[in-house]
Amino acid sequence: MRKGILYGVGVGPGDPGLLTLKAVNLIRECDIIAVPHRKEGESFAYQIAVKAVPEAEKKPVFPVEMPMTRDKNVREAAYKAGAEKVAEALSMGKNVVFLTLGDPSVYSTFAYLAPQVKKKGFDVIWVPGVTSFCASSATLGKPLCTDREALHILPGGISAKEALRLSGTKVFMKGELDMLLDALQDGEQDVQAVENCGTEGERIYERLEEIPEDAGYYLVTIVKEKEA
Repeated sequence: MRKGILYGVGVGPGDPGLLTLKAVNLIRECDIIAVPHRKEGESFAYQIAVKAVPEAEKKPVFPVEMPMTRDKNVREAAYKAGAEKVAEALSMGKNVVFLTLGDPSVYSTFAYLAPQVKKKGFDVIWVPGVTSFCASSATLGKPLCTDREALHILPGGISAKEALRLSGTKVFMKGELDMLLDALQDGEQDVQAVENCGTEGERIYERLEEIPEDAGYYLVTIVKEKEA
């Protein structure tokens, strides 16, 4: 019996129209859909996918537990358990599509699952998607970087004050917003942000003062050096 293939498919930031043709075809043709699960209801990535591919609702879906904890042992145990679950389906010749927000290579849960599955001898294919920061830049109608300008993609938990010393464009994703807003108060940077990009709840903030302290988890803040 042939082995199945695991596909890590990026579904973009929220707008189902941003799924690639490859993503749509794989979702349509796969045997099983896997989604990251953190005990918080239906996967957002799955909600996006079924809007683009309605027939996906007829496919078997199983959650892969991805706990939000800094405990490495807990995380590793969950990744191994998820890989076992996926490997069982692959061993029966089933192709599995694992849905992830944005792109699977950028701060994605798939990055933790893929190596575990590959170690078990199965083929793993990464399928790129539109990132939230590229979509946010397009929504704002401004480039992320031009000429020789550097681009820095920064995760939550990083020191905002240290990151702001970097030259070029800084993109803060899902960070500790209160610390970031405090670090930006010197007014030496141009700041814009997009919350829930591509969804019905999308909000655009053209200036630092507009960004609410209680902005949601899916906030992308773009910080650029002020032009002379």
